[in-house]
Amino acid sequence: MSFKRLIPFLVLVLGALYLASPFFKKSKSDFDLDAFGKIPVVANGRTKPLDSVARNTLLLLQGRQRVTTPEGAKLTPNEWLLDVFFRPELADTYRHFEVVHPGVLDVLGLTPEDGDGKKRFAYTQLVGKLEEIDRQAELAAGVEAPVRTSYQRAVLNLRSHVILYQQLKHSAVVPDGSDFLADLLRLNDNVGPAIEAVRARASGKETDADLAAFTMSLGSKFMRMEQVGILLMIPPPAGAPADAPWIKTGQSLLATFENGSVNVHALTFAGLQQTRKSRQAEQFNTLLSKHRAESENVYPAVLKKTDAEARFNQAEPFYTSMTLYVVAFLLAAFSWLKWPEPLQRSAYYLILLAFVATTAGILTRMWLEGRPPVTNLYSSALFVGWGCVGLCLILEKIYKNGIGSVAAGLTGFCTLLIAHHLSLSGDTLEMMRAVLDSNFWLATHVIIITIGYSATYLAGFLAIIYVFRGVFTRSLDKATADTLNRMVYGIICFATLFSLVGTILGGIWADQSWGRFWGWDPKENGALIIVIWNAIILHARWGGLARTRGIMALAIFGNIVTSWSWFGTNMLGVGLHSYGFMDAAFVALTVFVATQLALIALTYIPREKWRSAAALK
Repeated sequence: MSFKRLIPFLVLVLGALYLASPFFKKSKSDFDLDAFGKIPVVANGRTKPLDSVARNTLLLLQGRQRVTTPEGAKLTPNEWLLDVFFRPELADTYRHFEVVHPGVLDVLGLTPEDGDGKKRFAYTQLVGKLEEIDRQAELAAGVEAPVRTSYQRAVLNLRSHVILYQQLKHSAVVPDGSDFLADLLRLNDNVGPAIEAVRARASGKETDADLAAFTMSLGSKFMRMEQVGILLMIPPPAGAPADAPWIKTGQSLLATFENGSVNVHALTFAGLQQTRKSRQAEQFNTLLSKHRAESENVYPAVLKKTDAEARFNQAEPFYTSMTLYVVAFLLAAFSWLKWPEPLQRSAYYLILLAFVATTAGILTRMWLEGRPPVTNLYSSALFVGWGCVGLCLILEKIYKNGIGSVAAGLTGFCTLLIAHHLSLSGDTLEMMRAVLDSNFWLATHVIIITIGYSATYLAGFLAIIYVFRGVFTRSLDKATADTLNRMVYGIICFATLFSLVGTILGGIWADQSWGRFWGWDPKENGALIIVIWNAIILHARWGGLARTRGIMALAIFGNIVTSWSWFGTNMLGVGLHSYGFMDAAFVALTVFVATQLALIALTYIPREKWRSAAALK
């Protein structure tokens, strides 16, 4: 057997090993960071593991999950959050606040050279300017969002990030460097006398002054935790109703003065702080094991989901799939120059692996949310890419010419990259707005209309392949051009059907939700424009109004139309459908539109000037 015939098998094995590699990474820490990351909490309206809290927070603060200490050590998200909770004096020195606006840097008295990577700064570098940040943010908050300057948006973001960091520090224990465990144990042993001492002091009677002062000081710390802390870390007690709420650690500690004992979970967090600070890894891990055992007896169903979410985070199926899509794209493109059969098969196998990984990731998200696959802009990007790649796999299976794999690699990578940038806005498993809280319509209208997006984009990217191969290479022979023409036509037919049906279903949903079938809302108009544009392409082809290059130009413009419906309408900030409002993508959308217009212009270069002109004549 020749080496070339072994290439697809070797690529498949290496791709599978790469997908599985995150599960083989071993922590270098003696502390059980994985067990810490699996502790469930409630934040932003849903129960999640601390691992998700750490990752989402770091993405918000700095746009990435890696943290480097001043000494150059690399921290995992869980290790970073562990220090935020239990060694805040160290966490304050980690440079995880991204500040790039020159005006904000001037307010802070900093220069890019003062930051890690010239843009990331530590809390210790900001703490002296917190009052000024608050003042500037208050001024910016008085300006309506659509007319705020880039400086005003930047200073508001920084203040919200600083507040979030402070809220995390107050969520588990008091971040003042005191021996919090010793204080809680002393209180637990003397709750009754402590309360009496405070009452006696308030009434002017003789009392244990030291105990009264200690109790009042501790009470003020508990109140500070309750006011500032953001995470609900204390679960309902055993035997509580299923819908009983989780509460903040500070709230549970304040309840000590009513129920006479310190909550066991609060004591555990204080114990974790002490063992972390004293570097007692064995005792730390023992406390986590006991906490886990107690939790499994009270809320096993919650742990089942949070454990699965932590494993999902560790697997990073979408990140690893991005890499596979890039490699598959390169293999398929190179196959047009040399070794077509083995390289095309290799690319197809990698696309299939990435598709399976992405499918598993989407299914996991559906199970965690209890929702259909598309619930917000982030998940729509995942599903648009998934739909494009699925259609490309079918095309490649039929034609076996590498075109489907190239299109799959390109669309798969681009949509996952878009999804990554959308994830920087926070928790991607967020709760839905009430008006969208309908599994039936999310599973019908939203999925069907999103498949229409996928197909329209795919037609456009296939047209881009046609243009690139014709203008810049000699590989676009007549057979390949005819194949691409048939591919684009078939996909446009598919896109028209799904866009039309999805739009009609959306009108029915709107009638049930808002009492009108159609209201000329920007999002509704965007969906209608996609249907009309696809219909224009079909009529131009059927009526002979456009030949192959004209159809390709129209299909590329379909990318602009779809992008407007998908993102552009949200940037307007008006209408009932602007649930994913964002203005940060304006520049990216503008650049994308410009590139598509440039590609359309290439189709109008006279045919005889194309490098493939001789083959097409």
